[in-house]
Amino acid sequence: MPSGTKEMTLQAPIEQVWDFVSDMNHWAPLVPGYIDHEIINDTESTWKFKGDLGIVQKKVQLKVLITKWEKPEKVTFNLKGISEKFTGSGYFHALAINSDTTKMTGHLDMKAEGMMGPVINPVLKSFLPKMTTELTEAIAQEITNSKSHS
Repeated sequence: MPSGTKEMTLQAPIEQVWDFVSDMNHWAPLVPGYIDHEIINDTESTWKFKGDLGIVQKKVQLKVLITKWEKPEKVTFNLKGISEKFTGSGYFHALAINSDTTKMTGHLDMKAEGMMGPVINPVLKSFLPKMTTELTEAIAQEITNSKSHS
């Protein structure tokens, strides 16, 4: 399954990282190509974004279902395509290095199913690492920016 993982060290306490990633409203708008999102309840939301898959740009609508909250270290979620036949999962994991430094890891995996799967999956192999890196870096920047404003 195509996937991407990005690990970063932040100059922020783990509680600050958790406060940010435990609220989908904070990080949904940071998804590359973000259009819109709607929170349905504490664990379920729908996200719309434009995915630039090189050969084609597609508007994608996904259902994001939080499967586990492990405060203050991990948020795990599943992805299911609404507009396209995609399935996947991901997580954000935080590890306190010391009281002011946290290692954060973002991970996404996704695969296309159906007739377009054989065409889209090879593209996802290069798209997902880039998207995961961009999203994780954007989250890290927001967390460290909010620290400097507090």
